[in-house]
Amino acid sequence: MIHAAHTLVASIPSPSVSYIDLGPMRVHFYALCIIAGIIVATLITNYRLTRRGAEPWVVIDIALLAVPLALVGARVFHVLTHPGFYFGEGKNIWAVFFIWEGGIAIFGALIGGAVGAYLGCKWTGIRFWSFADALAPGLLLAQAMGRFGNWFNQELFGLPTDLPWGLEIDSSNPAFPAGLAADTLFHPTFLYEVIWNGLGVLVLLWVGRSAWAQWGKLFGLYLVWYGAGRIVWESIRIDPSEIILGLRTNVWAAILGVLVGVAIIVVQSRRHTGDESSPYQAGREWVSPSALQSQSTDDFVDLSAPPTPEALTDGATTGSATSTVSAKQ
Repeated sequence: MIHAAHTLVASIPSPSVSYIDLGPMRVHFYALCIIAGIIVATLITNYRLTRRGAEPWVVIDIALLAVPLALVGARVFHVLTHPGFYFGEGKNIWAVFFIWEGGIAIFGALIGGAVGAYLGCKWTGIRFWSFADALAPGLLLAQAMGRFGNWFNQELFGLPTDLPWGLEIDSSNPAFPAGLAADTLFHPTFLYEVIWNGLGVLVLLWVGRSAWAQWGKLFGLYLVWYGAGRIVWESIRIDPSEIILGLRTNVWAAILGVLVGVAIIVVQSRRHTGDESSPYQAGREWVSPSALQSQSTDDFVDLSAPPTPEALTDGATTGSATSTVSAKQ
């Protein structure tokens, strides 16, 4: 009993509420975490892309396609990797559309978001890899912020543990494993990923200062960093998941993410040895209005200093001499 009491004092408590009601509307904290992450990622990407010479806030035009497709991809990936939740006898197939009940997957979001970003870049003239490199640190930070939503929902936690930073989960929570004591603590996988992603943001920002981190290589490093961490956290989670060859589907997805990241770095390092001169596709460059010079004299305003009396006198003398010479000719 003494040990249990000591463990509970040192453990991480879970929030007692996961939403608030604003009149007829219910706002889930998980959604707020995701929205906040999207906003922060947009601001960081805009700053990084603008420093490269892109039009300010062109990232909004790209996000208009990338964000909706990311949400669709996240939901589709979750449904496909958890078919038992939605298909079969006694299941409501229409629940695949009930995204407000939870169930999105970051790997699906990456796939859908990549398609949307590619289309957005074609639309705006931005190089896809320039956008991806500018996005990488902000995206990883957004993922860290989104994990706090799992904390509010008391979901996606890890195996039982007696470590002092164990996570408290209400025994009445549907995700609480049957047969365990009510005061059982669990690995806070959300916190592990928050810390790992936070460190990754610092690494990406540091590496991103070098000329090496161009042509998509920084985004490739993001995939390697995120995927490597996700392999570990996913391996100790106990929420239901499809198992393929002894591994959870998200573990396979994380392994694939690492391999894709390595492939991007290797291929782009061989294809592009020079600096990326512009974030725009050839012929689609944007020129800042401040860099333009008017070619019309209709609205010309002379801002030079007025002539001095001496200059006026010299000018009159020169003019008289010139008239005399012309008359003699």
